[in-house]
Amino acid sequence: MNDIAPIPVPGQPAKPERVRKPDWIRVKAPTSPGYHETRKLMREKGLATVCEEAACPNIGECWTKKHATVMILGDVCTRACAFCNVKTGMPRKVDVNEPQNLADAAAEMGLEHIVITSVDRDDLPDGGASQFVKVIEALRRTTPGTTIEILTPDFRNKHERAVAMIVKARPDVYNHNLETVPRLYPTIRPGARYYASLRLLESVKKLDPSIFTKSGIMLGLGEERLEVHQVMDDMRSADIDFLTMGQYLQPTPKHAKVMEFVTPAAFNAYAAIARAKGFLQVASSPLTRSSYHAGKDFAEMRAAREAKLAKAAAAKA
Repeated sequence: MNDIAPIPVPGQPAKPERVRKPDWIRVKAPTSPGYHETRKLMREKGLATVCEEAACPNIGECWTKKHATVMILGDVCTRACAFCNVKTGMPRKVDVNEPQNLADAAAEMGLEHIVITSVDRDDLPDGGASQFVKVIEALRRTTPGTTIEILTPDFRNKHERAVAMIVKARPDVYNHNLETVPRLYPTIRPGARYYASLRLLESVKKLDPSIFTKSGIMLGLGEERLEVHQVMDDMRSADIDFLTMGQYLQPTPKHAKVMEFVTPAAFNAYAAIARAKGFLQVASSPLTRSSYHAGKDFAEMRAAREAKLAKAAAAKA
């Protein structure tokens, strides 16, 4: 391929420069039988996945291993964040069969750990919280050995009631992503508020300290290093257990531009700082996403908590 920039033609607008992805974030197109089996099952059950809707680069690897992040409440979001590839518009009516269909799919796939997320549903009185509860209950009935991780929206202006409902259903992990540093919220996440998201996660711990909390940010949007460190401190102040950090990738030309491709070495440095600040678990790499290797990470996080509690008990003895 010729990478030499074309000579501008007078009177014609210049084409936007295409930023080439570095080698460390290039992935192969999915072709495995496992990928196609997972895709077929999702279609049969009428389920949407964030893997597809958000154009996740890890879809080939995860679906080959029969791992999928199911997106409930449809595939149309009521917001239009500058980084997200999910469709925006007026969502359809909530599917009453969705919780059991999801649980049946989890049982058929033999999942040990499942991640459930959703679009924003600002049109619903509870923001969709009751559907999360119904999904958790259906999973507990149908596949009781599966650990459950949820990744919720911020339930704007209704998070106290929504979080209380979900916490009562007792997922194993409650995830809500901060996405970026506070300074970039007006352009990257204009429909949300940074400190409201922090309070949401903090309220989970206050209601039930046994539930693991998790949050993540994207790098490469123009954030400064010290701003990332401050987000880590804010998360620890909210007693968040698990931090994920991954490279932002621009889904389409209309979305926010990639300002920087952060190197694997820089991701490792951030991870070391995060661990020093006291997170039980840290996942930090260019291809890291909220649910990437979620089952393995959950097992390690649970073991880290048990070791921490045992150490504290031994110190008191």
